[in-house]
Amino acid sequence: MFIQITSFLLDVAAGLLGGACLLRLYMQVQRIPFGNPVGQFIFALTNWIVLPLRKLLPGYRRWDFASLIAAYLFELAQFGILWLLLGRRSGAELVPLLALFGLVRLVISGMIGLVIVYAILSWVRSDSPIADVIGKLTAPMLRPFRRIIPLVGGFDLSPLALLVLLQVAAIIVANVQGAVLR
Repeated sequence: MFIQITSFLLDVAAGLLGGACLLRLYMQVQRIPFGNPVGQFIFALTNWIVLPLRKLLPGYRRWDFASLIAAYLFELAQFGILWLLLGRRSGAELVPLLALFGLVRLVISGMIGLVIVYAILSWVRSDSPIADVIGKLTAPMLRPFRRIIPLVGGFDLSPLALLVLLQVAAIIVANVQGAVLR
């Protein structure tokens, strides 16, 4: 029971902090200004780790590698702590690989979360700054689906199609991880 609780708490912490780092990276790639409430929250949550890493890892164009490495470090810490708590003596070389799979799962989960929030906000027609930011973040992901899927009775089914595709991607990642770790 202790390991399950610890694993859950580590997953929440790594997910929140790593997800914030990935969102920071994605917002920079999409050139979304950080003056909005979402951007200010992301900066407040991630500056303490991203700014020191940025001194070691400068960005390239719009790509902030410090944010990506910070997210990976959170995943690495999560799996490293769990490995130590489980008392495993062999297989520690798998921890970086587990962290990499964790990072990929975090990207997929973050995309799923953004699409779900976007869909909910589109139903209530919120004119908040958060809705604008979420709309700008999801637009590049939804654009290919909107080209293919027409509106059905005035409803945009592209978020549903993207969610299905992301769930399939999550299943594939889980199966690849299982195959690699066997």
